[in-house]
Amino acid sequence: MFTNIFSPFKKSALLFFIAASVTGSYTFADGSKLDKSIIEKVTGMKGDFNEKEGVYKLSYPRSDLKVTTAGVTMTPPMGLTAWAAFTKPADHVMVMGDIVMTEGQVNAVMSVALDSGLEVTALHNHFFGDTPKIMFMHIGGMGSEEKLATAVGKVFTALKESTKMTFPSSSLSPAKTTLDPKVIDSVLGRQGSLKDGVYKVTIGRTTKMDGHDMGNAMGVNTWAAFVGSDKESVVDGDFAMLETELQGVLKTLRKAKINIVAIHNHMAMENPRLVFLHYWGIGPTVELAKGLKAALDTQNLK
Repeated sequence: MFTNIFSPFKKSALLFFIAASVTGSYTFADGSKLDKSIIEKVTGMKGDFNEKEGVYKLSYPRSDLKVTTAGVTMTPPMGLTAWAAFTKPADHVMVMGDIVMTEGQVNAVMSVALDSGLEVTALHNHFFGDTPKIMFMHIGGMGSEEKLATAVGKVFTALKESTKMTFPSSSLSPAKTTLDPKVIDSVLGRQGSLKDGVYKVTIGRTTKMDGHDMGNAMGVNTWAAFVGSDKESVVDGDFAMLETELQGVLKTLRKAKINIVAIHNHMAMENPRLVFLHYWGIGPTVELAKGLKAALDTQNLK
């Protein structure tokens, strides 16, 4: 699951799961092995230690946000607290966390997390009718106390520094689309179709559910929809990815300045497991197409 400086995670997590399944019980990490002083020093934050589970947790209540949900005044204990939890199950430290942000902060903070070596594993909402709109980004990683604490510290700093950022917008409309589909085709190496001012490209994938093939027509696909002109267009869509492909696609899209809107599942119990990523980008059509092509190239597609 976690790669780069955190590559041992997948094997360790699998062995832990197998052992737990066989014994029917879980053995928590030995908290005495975790150097909490390094985490505190690097992040400049004090946390709480759960001795039973060997977990040291840093919390960042978003008391700086004035949020209402369906008219109800929200406070940090009602689910508006960002956190990162550290544990040391073996000779390495693991971190998991949930970062609470306005939608305008998401992509700036996500880029910091990815550039710092953390993995982003989910992005979604927890509420309806919230003002401002709040999103939740789950992170994880494996390494040393210092490396993980440095990465987490940068994420929390980015939260403080990006409070006034907004989600990009445009006045483009399908009714005024003039873009040349051939420009997109030449970059992606695939052909789509233009209908009602929207040029759409769809790439099917296949998985199995209950032993049956599920493919493109059942919604197992990556797609991109373009609206606008060659000079400026908007693209939105969905990437269907294996779990092992998620981080590569994420990093590539963010490098291309394409915004991530959601990361979640669309199915349950499918094999292989697929993750879906929704995105939104505004810019010159050819540059958006190049960003998507670079992300597609990180996947094992036929």
